[in-house]
Amino acid sequence: MLDTIVRFFQEGGPFMYPIAIVLALGLAITLERFFYLSAVRRRNRVAFERGILPLLRKRDYQRAMKAATNSDSAIASIMGAGIGRLLSNSRREDIEYAMEEGLMEVLPRLEKRTQYLATLANIATLLGLLGTIIGLIAAFTAVAAADPSQKATLLSESISVAMNTTAFGLMSAIPLLMFHAVLQTRTNEIVDSFEMAGVKLLNIVSEP
Repeated sequence: MLDTIVRFFQEGGPFMYPIAIVLALGLAITLERFFYLSAVRRRNRVAFERGILPLLRKRDYQRAMKAATNSDSAIASIMGAGIGRLLSNSRREDIEYAMEEGLMEVLPRLEKRTQYLATLANIATLLGLLGTIIGLIAAFTAVAAADPSQKATLLSESISVAMNTTAFGLMSAIPLLMFHAVLQTRTNEIVDSFEMAGVKLLNIVSEP
């Protein structure tokens, strides 16, 4: 199996190497983002459900503000902005605006580098096509000078080798697009949890 993979890679030509670099870079981004988003979601759950929310339900806003300030989670910074406005006797709209501003500050950190995966997938596909086209040009050039009895065999072998780069480009692009979709879904879930936490705060404030 390993010998087949190595031979497939070697026969694909020089364009296999930049595609492999693109794939490796995409996998590195995927792993970094996956662990980062998992850590963010875990810290948010602990900070909000075990720290801030129970204090809000008790209407102990001072301690809730202190808990938000002492936490390094993303949701704590958003809730802290809302609770800060609440302690200054601001209107409901002002509290909501403050949390929206906090969300806008946090969101770029959540989406950081994720969009690169879609771009890398496109680059891998285009590199594969470019490698195939250049390989076909070289193949037809070589066949033109070959013996007529060997042209058909030589051409079929050359085309088969040239198509390796397209295959490898697609093999790299498809998982990168899947990883991009998964990370985007995780990011959206975290953003939804921020919005739900904000709604809970506003509902608690509005209760008589």
